[in-house]
Parts: sequence; structure tokens; C-alpha cells
Amino acid sequence: MPLLTDDQITKELRSLNGWTRAGKEIKKTFELKDFVHAMGFVNSVALLAEKANHHPDIDIRWNKVTLVLSTHSAGGLTEKDCTLAKEIESL
Repeated sequence: MPLLTDDQITKELRSLNGWTRAGKEIKKTFELKDFVHAMGFVNSVALLAEKANHHPDIDIRWNKVTLVLSTHSAGGLTEKDCTLAKEIESL
């Protein structure tokens, strides 16, 4: 899968509320009601990720979940990252 250009990444991020670029990754922190809701959210993300065969890095801090997406096999950001981020936003 080809890497996205800087312009493509900028365009994609405009449609992804709260997602930011950090080098070769995009990330977002979600704040949930409490730990149980955070874990439920993570489980929903896991189902999407498994279906897409594309898995984010996940950091859980009580009610905050930070997701980081990058296509490691391609060495940066691809359409797979933006597609999964959009699916996560639909949760």
C-alpha cells in the first residue's frame, strides 16, 4: 500500500475531528465517562481493527484512551490508517 503524501494527510486530517499527526503516525485521545466505558470503547475498536486487519497502538489511562495509527509495514501513513480512523469515529 502506498504512503500518503503530506498534502493527502493534511486533507484527510481535516475530516478527522481531533486527530493529529505526529511524524509517521496519526493519533487521538478519547475521554470516556469512566474506566468501564473506556474498556468498552477499546473492545469496539478491537473489533473494527481485527475486521480491517489493521491494529492501532492503544494506551488506556482510566477514562482516557489514546489511539495511534500507522502502517508499520509501509513505513508511515496509508489509506488504511485514515479508513480505520473514520470507522473509529463512527463509534
